[in-house]
Amino acid sequence: MKFNLMSLGDLVTDPVTGERSTNARRYKMFPEMAHLAEAAGFNGINMGEHHGIEYIYSAPPVVLAAIAERTSTLRLGTAVTLLANLDGLRIAEDYATVDVLSDGRVDVVHGRGNFFASTYTLFGHELEESAARFKENAELVDQLWTGEPVHWSGQFRPSINGESLQPAPIQRARDCMWIGGGSSLESVELAARLGWKLMLPSAFGDPSFFVKVVEHYLAIWEQAGWDWEPEIGAGWHVWVGEESQKARDQWEPRYGAYHAWMNDLLSVVNPAIPPQNKRPFNFEWLTTKGPAIVGSPDEVVERISVLSEQLHVTTHLAYMDMGGMPESELFEAIQLFGDKVIPQLADA
Repeated sequence: MKFNLMSLGDLVTDPVTGERSTNARRYKMFPEMAHLAEAAGFNGINMGEHHGIEYIYSAPPVVLAAIAERTSTLRLGTAVTLLANLDGLRIAEDYATVDVLSDGRVDVVHGRGNFFASTYTLFGHELEESAARFKENAELVDQLWTGEPVHWSGQFRPSINGESLQPAPIQRARDCMWIGGGSSLESVELAARLGWKLMLPSAFGDPSFFVKVVEHYLAIWEQAGWDWEPEIGAGWHVWVGEESQKARDQWEPRYGAYHAWMNDLLSVVNPAIPPQNKRPFNFEWLTTKGPAIVGSPDEVVERISVLSEQLHVTTHLAYMDMGGMPESELFEAIQLFGDKVIPQLADA
């Protein structure tokens, strides 16, 4: 079992202290988080990508390249790369560059991003084209990633006439390419057909919603006949403290502030929010039946174990730096997770 730190870069005022970070500080903090995560025993980090909103991370390959220079073993991932909005060739070039600079440590989690309808407007795309754009770019990236000359034509970008990806990546696509999704079976099927890994999202819904999604992915994978094992990851909202109640008291106001902030944001970027993402804030439900994992190290271990078995998850993304949490408290929790959670589960 592997554990990664995840950040989407939310810029939220801390409801406890009233303090608010800055764009510059949030960017500089992420490499510091990554350096600490490597020392604490995490497998990797995953960085979100959004545009034009207060999820402020917009250029993950730039930041991941900087982190590559400060680390030696940490996997360098996204959460997610907006595959339907960006050019497939440029995506492959950017992340192949990170792969080369890091000696083969990049993980690219591709997402449609259609939950954020405003991004499609910003890039001049039609939301109705999202599935077709996503599929076309995924198949193009898969071809380019071989490093061999590619002859390709599609609907949404000019043809490629024998050019090859520069730089040629170190890893194979099967080792580092993921599709992030679960709401659309089209995306899940695409992941299985390409032989890519599947990353379930860190939404506010019920994790049991994804049981049938995982079963479908594994069934399509088996039909595809790949001779390597599938891998499933998932993102969670996570907080850990030495004592259970103290952890809950510390995190609940920040988690509540993040939930309220995100709901306000979603009302702007998505006029048709899926039903599973419309739940009101209920801390007890979220931390026992939902996507939140909070408590003492032993409680966190127990919840992760249950979710791992339920969804066949082997890579867990822990979203901890949400809701304006102060850096000192965040870094203490990351270290505690590394000291007392990872050792109990890393070989499970």
